[in-house]
Amino acid sequence: MSDKKLVLTTAGSREEAEKIAQALVERRLAACVNLVGPIQSVYRWQGKVETATEHLLVIKTTAGLFDAVAKAIRELHSYECRSVFNCRLRREARST
Repeated sequence: MSDKKLVLTTAGSREEAEKIAQALVERRLAACVNLVGPIQSVYRWQGKVETATEHLLVIKTTAGLFDAVAKAIRELHSYECRSVFNCRLRREARST
């Protein structure tokens, strides 16, 4: 089983997404961060359904670095309520 992780989070602007991505790679917490968007998000906030334009960060890291990645995102992110999801990769494609 792989120790590789995909971590997903969103940012409210391209500039903020780039700032977070740059910091994660510079700090060697991520091998790569893909920026996707803009995307449209629909969510419940303070009892109301809201929509927002956001940018998705797809962060490639390892299980051992996940806590440090989450801490860095909390430090760098402007959102009051940040969502940080991690996905365990069960299998990787092998290069031939």
